[in-house]
Amino acid sequence: MNGLQLLGTGRCLPSRRVTNEDFARTLDTSDAWITERTGIRQRYFCAEGETAVSLAVGAARQALEDADVQPGQVGLCIAATFTADRRTPALACEVQAALGLPQTTLCLDINAACTGFVAALETARCLLLGGQLAGPYALVLGAEKISSLLDFSDRSTCVLFGDGAGAAVVRLDPQAPWAAVFGTRGDGQVLHGGGPEDPYLAMDGRAVFRFAVETVPVCIRAVLDKAGLTLDAVDHLVLHQANSRIIHSIAKKLEQAPARFYENMQRYGNTSAASIPIALDEMRRAGQLCPGQTVLCAGFGAGLTWGGVLLRA
Repeated sequence: MNGLQLLGTGRCLPSRRVTNEDFARTLDTSDAWITERTGIRQRYFCAEGETAVSLAVGAARQALEDADVQPGQVGLCIAATFTADRRTPALACEVQAALGLPQTTLCLDINAACTGFVAALETARCLLLGGQLAGPYALVLGAEKISSLLDFSDRSTCVLFGDGAGAAVVRLDPQAPWAAVFGTRGDGQVLHGGGPEDPYLAMDGRAVFRFAVETVPVCIRAVLDKAGLTLDAVDHLVLHQANSRIIHSIAKKLEQAPARFYENMQRYGNTSAASIPIALDEMRRAGQLCPGQTVLCAGFGAGLTWGGVLLRA
């Protein structure tokens, strides 16, 4: 099958913790309003001197240590991000320099917004299968500094997002199950930002909700069909952590208990490409994600894009 085995994980959050009550002091909102609609209670924003690179490096160091993999063994570094500190060099290249990864390491960024980490996993698997990399291990990152794109006078967006990074070290495993499904519905209006004419992130929340609840259950079923598995054979379901109501609606469509779907948006908000690897690291360090277990990860977001992958812990 030549799937991916998850060998180690890490996460890094910035130092500035911002609660719903903090927003209520300056915006027409409340903790109850935000929590009821999103499930989010707090998030972290970068303070002065904290960057997407510094978050990515912190998460990557933890993941390498957890996997007991040395920098010299890494043949590939992929960073999923839409908020890199600079347009060039790639965030992955700056991680390579900071960690001392070999100069033979292939480093690149992927911008698929909230689907980015899932897309990076499939990209890593394909490149590892190609047999042309200088090392057998891939370092896959999701890192975002979304606060740099937020309009803090717009309560419809600024309360939803957070900064952070998550990382995973993976390698090919011929015995590991694997299936991947992706899709794109090009739309530059529903969720966009960061351009010369629209520097801030803007979103049609209702449209994003409908999009996610419509596409993600179909995506999950397609992944399972490819793998020849049922939901009962999957140990963990880890979705992009955008909104608890979205996850609960997806669970209902799949006729699953919401408790089967991991949730941590209450602690971090929506961290885009970082949300799934942050969740995987939390689960691993809490003893919930154990070696040999099967995990189905699904992302959805700006693009509009969606994707799902199945991997082994």
